Order: sequence, then structure tokens, then C-alpha cells
Amino acid sequence: MLTGGPLDVLTGDYLAELTMLILGRDRLKDPGLGYAKTFLRQLEDCLGLAHEKGVRIVTNAGGLHPAALADAVRELAAKAGVPVSVAHVEGDDLMPYEEGALTANAYLGGAGITACLRAGADVVVTGRVTDAALVSGPAAWWFDWAPDAYDRLAGAVVAGHVLECGTQATGGNYSFFTAHDVRRPGFPLAEVAEDGSAVITKHPGTGGAVTTGTVTAQLLYETQGPRYLGPDVTARLDTVRLEPDGPDRVRISGVLGEPPPPTLKVGVTHIGGWRNEVVFVLTGLDIEAKAALVREQLAGPLAGVETADWTLARTDHEDAATEETASALLRLVVRDPSPDRVGRALTSSAVELALGSYPGFHVTAPPGPAQPYGVFTSATIEATRVPHTATLPDGTRVAVPPSPPGPTQAPQASDPTPAPPAFEALGSGGGAPDGSGAEPRDGGPGAQPPVPGRGGAGESPAGPATPAAPATPAAPAGPGGPTTRAPLGTLAGARSGDKGGDANIGVWVADEAAWQWLRDTLTTDLLRDLLPETAPLPVTRHELPNLRALNFTVPGLLGAGVASGHRFDPQAKALGEWLRARHLDIPTHLLPPPAPEGTRP
Repeated sequence: MLTGGPLDVLTGDYLAELTMLILGRDRLKDPGLGYAKTFLRQLEDCLGLAHEKGVRIVTNAGGLHPAALADAVRELAAKAGVPVSVAHVEGDDLMPYEEGALTANAYLGGAGITACLRAGADVVVTGRVTDAALVSGPAAWWFDWAPDAYDRLAGAVVAGHVLECGTQATGGNYSFFTAHDVRRPGFPLAEVAEDGSAVITKHPGTGGAVTTGTVTAQLLYETQGPRYLGPDVTARLDTVRLEPDGPDRVRISGVLGEPPPPTLKVGVTHIGGWRNEVVFVLTGLDIEAKAALVREQLAGPLAGVETADWTLARTDHEDAATEETASALLRLVVRDPSPDRVGRALTSSAVELALGSYPGFHVTAPPGPAQPYGVFTSATIEATRVPHTATLPDGTRVAVPPSPPGPTQAPQASDPTPAPPAFEALGSGGGAPDGSGAEPRDGGPGAQPPVPGRGGAGESPAGPATPAAPATPAAPAGPGGPTTRAPLGTLAGARSGDKGGDANIGVWVADEAAWQWLRDTLTTDLLRDLLPETAPLPVTRHELPNLRALNFTVPGLLGAGVASGHRFDPQAKALGEWLRARHLDIPTHLLPPPAPEGTRP
């Protein structure tokens, strides 16, 4: 990023829910730790170059101890002979919070970063801020935005959300990855304008691609609804417009902002207990009977364990040409408050079945000790109760007040749901309360009509999307026209992710006719049919017409979150790809023409 082209601010996002748990365990071992040590190792290679080029560095790598990391950066700079000024932002750490909590951190906005940069800091270190604050804070400094410049701040927040997961915006983890060379995608950058609009691009000559599709995918990642709630502003995702702006350039415009809620999200981690797992390999015939035998043989040893989850993955193929493709995997995951009940004694008892169980008995790994697992929960706190503080390069501590509430705005015809009163517990930097903008037929209290005007929104496997056209009636399907049984992913892209124990799936299509079909067809009931694991859970659907996208939230799918290892895919990263692989009847005229034989789609 520092050598590939011009840059004013280099940002680094080091924090995730699982990271906070890891840093919390580090702090237990050494109260002086609690920050991302990898940041320091990377800074050794680039601090001098950043100083030479006049590039400011803003990072949340301070984690649980931003002051300690700021001191470590000063020590590194002095040792390297690089004259940089360092500031940090703190106040997010709410420990001691509650009994059993390992960490508790409020999600701060970008105003503290802005204050540090205004004071001349070359490097700004923060603790837990929203991911997008790493961009909105520097943008507010650069353009000297007032705290109530909500539309401008909202535009910068959207740009920050696109950048926060790095190469996910340049072709990484992208549904239509075969359309681009994504072997080494370059990192994205945002050219932010004074009015809050931005162009997402990357340095010339770097790999990957920046398209309306790759940007749409990231916009849908780990969000809950049309209102993306944050500490500085509520960004209206249903007003985002995307349009191509040249090769590897996508313009984001039209983002409207509303006042932020009066509360901040608090992320809390606990040590949930101890876990262990064994994976049995079942080969050849009678897979179900072999699995049943193992479960019966281990019923005794598992009798005192708090939870024992069995999953049989039928990876086997009939009449397989290799032993591996003839095999299925039976996974046992155990959890308990006591490490002894799920420790090596339990896994050893599983392996000791080897000479007296199903034919071909073996496991994927030897018995192991129990490992602690974490639980992430979230709550809210009044913003006025959080001591958001900027410690400037000269050591001056400046209190950062909460963002002003702003004028009360009457709902408009296209906006029947007023801004929510509190920060939703879901989402690291955004989200919306259940039902905000949801369709009544899918359980939401208010319907949100399409917003006038549409930008580009993705690609199909057949190639890039064409510019958006005015809305036209969809061609008849089903009884009124031919359909083809095909995977949903033939037509639609998807991106999914996690927030604690909840999952979200964003689904988008490339053109207007496909959008009208998707909007009318993919209801919450159909989603439950296509993804049976979601059937017993509440599912909320939101429409984002400007992006030609639907966003589904599935509370509770991931149990206690990624650190608990509840599911095979604990962060729901592949949930969207599973949905794309499910077959349904699609109007034939919407599908791309089949690729010539022997070519890649």
C-alpha cells in the first residue's frame, strides 16, 4: 500500500470477536499485554517509509491496551530513528463489567481519531472502535466535518465498511471468482470526497478486481438491515448507489445519514468452559450403521458431559475410485464446565474402541487435551457513560463527547420506519432492529418501498453487469413462462458472515428483471426450505433495492459464536455459498447462456 501509489492515510483493522477473546487471555497472563503484537512486527518494516511519504497510520491494534501499544510504537520509532508523533484513543474498556467477563468493550466512533489527527499525530492507536471508524475518523479530520454532518459521515462509514475486510472488496471470497484473476488480490483503497462520496479502487498493477459486484458483496457482509447503526451516524444502506467509474473503480454516492442512537454496543467475552472433539472416519458400506454403533459405544463415557454434538458428513461416494472419496466423517464435539470431563480421558476412550468397533475404524487425529472456549455476547450502554478519550501526542487527554442527537426528522413516504431508539445488539458497526425495513409478509412490522434510482449491483457468471435501467415489469415465469431447475448461484451472488451467535446472508443479482424475480421469490419461508438448519429459527428479511439485494439475519444459528466451535462452519462464512448451491425453478430467460463445452464459466 505504501509503495504502490499515492496514499494519505493507511488503516489497519486487527480486531474481531475472536481476537478480543485471545487478547483477553493474553492480558490474564501479562497485564502489560492485550494488544495485537503482529502490528508492531509489521510496523518495523514500514514506519520509516510511511514517515518519508507523509502517510498517517490509524489502527485499532491497541485492542485492550492502546496506551501500551502507543508506548511500544514510540520505543520502536526511537530505536529506528524515525521522528513520529503517536497518539491513542481509549475509554472503550469497561472492565470490571460483570462476574465472569473476560473482556467488555464499548464500540467507539471515529471522533477520537479525528481529535488525534487534528493534534498532529502521525500514528493513531485505538482500542475497540467500529471497523468503519478507521476511515470515517480520518475523513472527518481531512475535511473538517462537523459532528452533525451526517450525510458526509454516512458516506465515509459506508466506504469504511467496504475497506474493513481488505481483499474481500477486490475479489477475495467472491461468488463469481472465476470471472477474475483473484490469485493475489490487491488491497482496496477509498478516494473519499468532501461531500462524503467515495471511489473504491486499488493501486495500479495489483491483482484482483474492483467491480460493482465485489463492492456489493462487501456492503452486504455482516450487516442486518437498511439502517447501519454506529456511534457517529446511522448510515442508510438503502440509499447507497454504486456505478462503475473506470477500470477497477466503483463510485459510491447518495448515502444518507441520520443521527446515531444514544447508546453504544458493548461486546463482552467470557470463558464458556472446555471443549474437545474427535472425528471418526467411516469408509465404504453401511455408513449410517457404523455411525450408530460408535454413538452407542460412547453413550456411557458421554453420560456426564454437559453437551455432546454429533455430526455425520456424508462425503462418501458410491463405488469410489479412491479410499478418501469412499469415506464419510463422523464428528463428535463435547463441551463441559470441567476440563476433566472432556479431557484426554474422554478422547482416549473413543480411540480405545479401535479394535472393537466398526470395520475400518480410524480417526483423523490422536486424542488431545481439552481446550477452553469462549462466548461472545453483546449489550448496550448509554453513550454518555463511556469515557471516550483522545490522548494527544503531547500527553494531553481530551474528552470526546458523544455525537449530537441532531434535529428530529419526520418520516417521509419512502421511509415509514423512524430511526431506532437504541443501538442494536447485532453488528460490529451497524445493523438494525428486527423488522426495520422488513416486509410484513416476512415478519417485519413495516414495509419499505423501493428507493427511487438504482446503481449497478454485481455480475453474473456470464460477465459484468450492464448499467442499471429504469424499472420494467418482470417477464412471466412459472405457469406464464418456462423455467429451468438450476442452482440459485447460477443467477445470484451471496456473502455471509457472523455476529456472535447470529448469521447473516446477503444475496444480490445483476439486473432489474432478476431482481424482481429474486425479491418476489426468495421469501423467509423459501430460505428455510432451502437451508433446513435455519427452519426452527426466526429469520428476518430486508430489501435493499438500490443494490438489487436481500439481506437475511438468522439469530442463534451459530450458538455461542465462533469461539465455542458450535458448527462445522462456526462463522457462517460458507452459508451463502450453500444457499447458492441449492436448486430451484428459475425463469429460463433470466439464466446466462451455457458456457461452450470445455471452457470455464
